Amino acid sequence: MSARQGRQSGGSSLVGAVSVSDVQELMRRKDEIEAQIQANYEVLDSQKGIGMNEPLVDSEGYPRSDVDLYQVRTARHNIICLQNDHKEVMKQVEEALHQLHAHDKEKQARDMAEAEEEAMSHKPGHSMSHRPSQAFAKVNSISPGSPASTAGLQVDDEITEFGSVNVQNFHSLSNISTVVQHSEGKGLNVVVMRRGEKHQLRLVPTRWSGKGLLGCNIIPLQR
Repeated sequence: MSARQGRQSGGSSLVGAVSVSDVQELMRRKDEIEAQIQANYEVLDSQKGIGMNEPLVDSEGYPRSDVDLYQVRTARHNIICLQNDHKEVMKQVEEALHQLHAHDKEKQARDMAEAEEEAMSHKPGHSMSHRPSQAFAKVNSISPGSPASTAGLQVDDEITEFGSVNVQNFHSLSNISTVVQHSEGKGLNVVVMRRGEKHQLRLVPTRWSGKGLLGCNIIPLQR
């Protein structure tokens, strides 16, 4: 690639979303420009170790006859152009890395938000958007400070799941009583419908200052 080609490719600005492959391409271009700069410096070195600033005329003002002036001038011109290209591509690399980092942070934040949303959907008391199941019982009273109150149950909650009990295997309140008696001190998954929304609660049947292990009254719904 010539210095002019390098200048054209290095001068383009980044458009749209940046990917890892875009950064890799910029790094490849940077390495290519650096190799061309080095090659042109080697041309200068071959001309009696001449550099970028040594005069090309002798003490009397005549063009030096001991070096190839055309090669020197061409190499110096190429180096200047390529150094400008290098500055431009390094600016693009910095910009691309910044965009990529910002995109990664945005994706990380989005993934974290989705993970939190997923976790919240399983958190007791959180509203769930799944299709409602059929309720088979209803809470008609709750004692303050009771396990039921602590779990977040509310009066008029309609129960669709109480541990292993659901509308398909519920026959009477004794089904719930059996589950409660066998789950003392253990968390029960309770799903209720509340004002048209499904809520998942964690209820731990526990002995407390009041009666029973729940501290609430549940009545069956007419089916």
